[in-house]
Amino acid sequence: MVYLDYNSTTPIDERVLEEMIKVYKNIAGNADSRTHIFGDEARKVVEKARSDVAALLNINKDEVFFTSGATESNNTAIQGLKEYADKTDRKHIITSSIEHKAILEICKAMEKNGFEISYVNPQIDGRILFDDVKKLIRDDMLIVSIMHVNNETGIIQPVKEIGDYLADKEVFFHIDATQSFGKLVDELKEIKYDMLSMSAHKINGPQGIGALILRKKRYKLPPVKGIMYGGQQEHRIRPGTIPVALVAGLGSACSFALLEYKANLEKCEAIKKVLLDELETTNIEYEINGNPEYCVPNTLNICFNGVSSEALMISTKQYCGISNGSACNSRSYKPSYVLLAMGLPVERIENSVRISWGAKSNVKEVKDSFIKLLTVAQRLKL
Repeated sequence: MVYLDYNSTTPIDERVLEEMIKVYKNIAGNADSRTHIFGDEARKVVEKARSDVAALLNINKDEVFFTSGATESNNTAIQGLKEYADKTDRKHIITSSIEHKAILEICKAMEKNGFEISYVNPQIDGRILFDDVKKLIRDDMLIVSIMHVNNETGIIQPVKEIGDYLADKEVFFHIDATQSFGKLVDELKEIKYDMLSMSAHKINGPQGIGALILRKKRYKLPPVKGIMYGGQQEHRIRPGTIPVALVAGLGSACSFALLEYKANLEKCEAIKKVLLDELETTNIEYEINGNPEYCVPNTLNICFNGVSSEALMISTKQYCGISNGSACNSRSYKPSYVLLAMGLPVERIENSVRISWGAKSNVKEVKDSFIKLLTVAQRLKL
């Protein structure tokens, strides 16, 4: 059986796991203990990892703040601006209707607290338009939060254009880079943003660790305050004992991503070509959801006409692990809100599945399992 749900989470790299085990075995101290060598050793591990994250993004290490993952980072980035918003009376937020629930649910909560939220809808190709964001910018703007790559379709959003436009304005720009961090490395280095969220488990690192990037402007960090109470860890952005081994795992995953991202992209592109070639030879009718020109190389969202996605996933469980959307909605049988926002008909959405893979996926195994999936899809339509 082949795992094809990398956009949900990736298998941990054995080299990363080895680094974590080494830390678990040999580093006993708390990274914030400053009275003994055990704390010093733990702190060295944490700061090395902070440097590894910074190197991958070409930023300063003091702009990296560790969190439990992108969901917490998203919450801190937006909710952490409440005090600033109250002082400045800037309470307008722009986001898109295809963001991860970790953004959409935050915006719902902010709306209940007196904030106004503007949602930008995508085109039928899965991409929002820069002009649709631009025309919503107002004097009372607080923040624009747009994901870099959509987790369901793999479509790259126009965050570079948005960042360039907002760079000289008194508006904060936040990017949810969960699906692009460690992959679209060169692109991320060129984007102008104030805040960025990421998770280690999307780049073959451990679950339960991530980072919030806060970029300095005129030598000052964005006025983000911690949303939890506790100690002074991470400059009060994220109180609590730093999980040293998990942080080491994140740093290790970042260091490997920096060395290997170009080769990884090529491997993912090669797998996508194999799958697209197989699709061209199949007799079953299909449609690709999202514009292929703007799609990352490790994702395909496909509609098999007349084939229920639920039936297809159940009938192919012995061959491969696929999904029909975000893992955070997997318990819901409602149609994908992302594909609905794109304007796709419900029947097409109910017949759509997401297939995602990684550089370490075996090309032959992926191809063989995909051929079996196509065979099952043909049978289900009959």
